[in-house]
Amino acid sequence: MEKYEINTSTIAILALDGDKSKVIEEDDSFIINRTTPKIIDDSCRYFGSSYLGRFEGSKNFLGGTIYKCPIIIEETREIIFFPTGSARSTECSWISLNKISHYEKKKDQTIIHFKNGTSFVHPISYSSFENQILRASRLESILRQRKSI
Repeated sequence: MEKYEINTSTIAILALDGDKSKVIEEDDSFIINRTTPKIIDDSCRYFGSSYLGRFEGSKNFLGGTIYKCPIIIEETREIIFFPTGSARSTECSWISLNKISHYEKKKDQTIIHFKNGTSFVHPISYSSFENQILRASRLESILRQRKSI
C-alpha cells in the first residue's frame, strides 16, 4: 500500500481510472496506487486531523454547508487544497490554491497555469473553477486573520 502526504511542493492530485491518482509536484509527477479521497485523508491525518475534521473546520470558518468545500491540509504552512468535484468521489481531483499562477477558459473546460510553469486542461467549467478559487481564498484569508490574533 503506497502512501503519499501532501507537502509544500504538491501542486495537484489528479484522479485517474480505478484506484490510481497522479501526483504533480513542482519538480516531479508520478502515479500513486491510491484514490484522491484516500490521499487527502492520509495527508490530513499525517498533520494531526482527518479529512472529516478538516472539512468540518473549513465549514465552520466559511459558515454553513458548502458544496466542494476547500480544506486546510496543514495550517502553519497554509497548505490549502480544493476539490474540482464531489470531494468523496474517486473521480475528484484536488488543486493547491497557492500554486496557481492564473487560469483561463477553454470551451467548457479550464486551463490551469501554475507558478512553476506547468499547466493542464481540466474538465471543470471556468465559472465552477473560479468559485472554487474564491472559496479557497476566503478560507485562506480567515485562517490568516485568526493566526494573527
